[in-house]
Amino acid sequence: MIQTRLTRLLKIRYPIIQAGMSWASSNAALPAAVSNAGGLGVIAAGPMYLDAFRATVREVKAATQGIFAVNLPLYRPQAERFLDVIEEERVPVVIASQGGPKAHLARFHELGIHWLHVVSTLEHAKKAADAGVDALVVVGTEAGGHPPVNGVSTLVAVRRAVQQFTIPIVAGGGVADGYGIAALLALGADAVQLGTRFLATREAGVHENYKRAVLETGIDGTALVGVRGLPVRMTRNSFAARVLLADANEPDAAAYDTLFKSSSLKQAALDGDIEWGKVELGQSAGLIDDIPPAAEVVARLVAEYETALARFSG
Repeated sequence: MIQTRLTRLLKIRYPIIQAGMSWASSNAALPAAVSNAGGLGVIAAGPMYLDAFRATVREVKAATQGIFAVNLPLYRPQAERFLDVIEEERVPVVIASQGGPKAHLARFHELGIHWLHVVSTLEHAKKAADAGVDALVVVGTEAGGHPPVNGVSTLVAVRRAVQQFTIPIVAGGGVADGYGIAALLALGADAVQLGTRFLATREAGVHENYKRAVLETGIDGTALVGVRGLPVRMTRNSFAARVLLADANEPDAAAYDTLFKSSSLKQAALDGDIEWGKVELGQSAGLIDDIPPAAEVVARLVAEYETALARFSG
């Protein structure tokens, strides 16, 4: 066991959280495998229909003896109905993003449900902490999906968050192995969230083309695309090149918005279109060379972490 404030709070063996990734963990297989291996598996509710979401929650509950979580973007349609299901099914942990938590916390805390909140700036972190969340997931610019546009790295953002807030801090962005986990715990983080590493696992519910894209992307093979709206970190494919050009040269806001919305994550994740879809990956893709089972990833992360600690003590 690797004990931190967060592992004790959530009753998990290792401070390893599998990020909630639309399509990739919008299933039972990946979250259940991670939780059973001692980490925190996370169902991604973002793209799911309500009935399928409830069924998946029940499937993960039946498949695990440990704790699991649901990631819910609070801006999504029917977010309140998804929160109702989380309450009814007594999901142990909520990891919320893209919305304010204050209106929801009392309801879930009364049930003993822990609420972690994903933030990409210290301003948002302070609002969430002041509202009373149980922990912050602080994401740096290296992360896939929707990292901060301010360009602040995980190392700097997490260290500052540890200095500024007293609640547990989960670090996210730029980590694919146990050495990165050791580095962020050394900074004062209480756990590490990994997305891209768990995207490249057998249980991830995305097209094989998407998984192979992880292996083929170097550390400099992603870009922050769409900085005039809600930007995403994704591979430098044909769609990214077109939007990066528009970022600099398209004066018409409506035309820019139409261009950015002409592609989707679903196009890449389910259809396998890795040239024109939004292939959301973090910079840590450049550290990943295989597609093993998720439980093997957890075991490897722990072994690498212990090797890193041995180097410190040596």
